[in-house]
Amino acid sequence: MAREAGKTTAARGAGGEAITTPAELLAAPGYVARRLYQSYVALWTRAVDPVLTGPQFAVLTAVDNYPGVDQGSLASSVALDRSTMADIVRRLEDNGLIVRHTALHDGRRKLLHLTEAGSRRLEEVNRRARELDEQLLKGYSQAERERVLREITALAAQWEALMGDE
Repeated sequence: MAREAGKTTAARGAGGEAITTPAELLAAPGYVARRLYQSYVALWTRAVDPVLTGPQFAVLTAVDNYPGVDQGSLASSVALDRSTMADIVRRLEDNGLIVRHTALHDGRRKLLHLTEAGSRRLEEVNRRARELDEQLLKGYSQAERERVLREITALAAQWEALMGDE
């Protein structure tokens, strides 16, 4: 299903004319990405969880998929830098959702595992996250959903590659 690029009406001018988003902004991928992200975060907070953030959810999901992996290795799989990953892991640990164990043969490596509370929380939040995913792509066929996600994922990879090894 083709989607029309909408011109958001933000307000009315002094003469009553609609003030829409300038075409230059709608042609700027960074502006559109910011709009998507801003809407997504607001929807996540409202529909999924007002406390657990998307990045925290991503870390819980990754730890569930790779129990016992070290947090440094896991960071790149969820598109987080090591510093942000360490902060998120600390908060999740403080909230009793994960535990960190020091690797037996390398004291610098912290191995991550979900707690029982973390598994339960992930299950609850995952259900609501999948419901939000359905709303976000409502009206798209399965093939269109797969295409959109492939394109967004490729764009994310392209933009991340532009950053280099920062």
